[in-house]
Amino acid sequence: MADIQGTYDDLFSAVPNGLAALLDEGDAGGSVAVFVDGEPVVDVWGGFADADRTVPWTHDTITNVFSTTKTMTALCALILADRGELDLDAQVAYYWPEFAAAGKEKVLVRHLLSHTAGLPHWEGPVEEIYDWPAATARLAAQPLLWEPGTAAGYHSLTQGFLVGEVLRRITGRTVGEFLADEVTGPLGADFHIGLPAEHDHRVARTLPPPGRDEDYTAASANRDAAATPGTAMRVRDANSTAWRRSQIPAASGFGNARSIALVQSALACGGTVGGVRLLSAAGAARAREEQFSGEDRVIGMTQRYGLGYGLFGNSFGWGGWGGSLVMIDPDARMVVAYATDQMREPAEDTRGLDLVMSAYDGLQGLRR
Repeated sequence: MADIQGTYDDLFSAVPNGLAALLDEGDAGGSVAVFVDGEPVVDVWGGFADADRTVPWTHDTITNVFSTTKTMTALCALILADRGELDLDAQVAYYWPEFAAAGKEKVLVRHLLSHTAGLPHWEGPVEEIYDWPAATARLAAQPLLWEPGTAAGYHSLTQGFLVGEVLRRITGRTVGEFLADEVTGPLGADFHIGLPAEHDHRVARTLPPPGRDEDYTAASANRDAAATPGTAMRVRDANSTAWRRSQIPAASGFGNARSIALVQSALACGGTVGGVRLLSAAGAARAREEQFSGEDRVIGMTQRYGLGYGLFGNSFGWGGWGGSLVMIDPDARMVVAYATDQMREPAEDTRGLDLVMSAYDGLQGLRR
């Protein structure tokens, strides 16, 4: 069995065993964390941080978690809403006047957070996503694909720019700056949007699925989903220096399972974690207010969306291209997070959910 490092409560031994099994099956490396009541009951890692399997995954290894980053951006928006600085029912153009172009006056802030705004596809060059003014100007000029709020279509890359520009107009700070100042800094969480060069040596580069190379592109977990007209992102794009340095608040977050679980525990624990209050209990509860339920036009599957999070029963969270995942259960005051450098084909990838189920096995013993 693969060597697993870190600590865990014996009641949750199925979680590190699950990670070991994934590594034994051929995954390169990864980390898993389970927090209950804001405290870690599992914080483990193992495997390797490079394709040649010569650099061990360590306590301080971080990796790109792709769309799990959206949960960090959503949390920033919920914090501003809780402070009364952001009105979720306001028109986006109230904060960002240029956005009203091309008939987008009716788009509300809550539509951005729930993938119902009607701007799901990034249709510009890859290089432009590294240029914030250019990326946001393109989206401000773009017409809608549907009446806002009437349908949902996963805003894979665009959501981060849309929500992020609203936050920037309000605070004068980028999402990465706000996150560092108001969330990860106070909590001591090792998560970054816009990664400084000083951290590059700790990054586990993303590895494409077995048999694929770095030209591998993102795809839906639903094999029957229609191809999107958007610009395809390759693994080599995500492994570039430009990607790491950029603020792509829907996809360029770097962290590990520990940092993700710590931050998102604020929403599992009524707004406060580690003695730091990020938002009120009512503000935290807003994350799972259902905004849409039905078939997602982009993913091609039924989805339920809250405010910035996918809804799954009484839990909520989201995952990223390549396998990362965070699941938040306020009823159990539990968060489960998984981060990995090893991609698998989306339609065959159940790793994160399997680890979540293993955590629930431990929770039952803990609550007896």
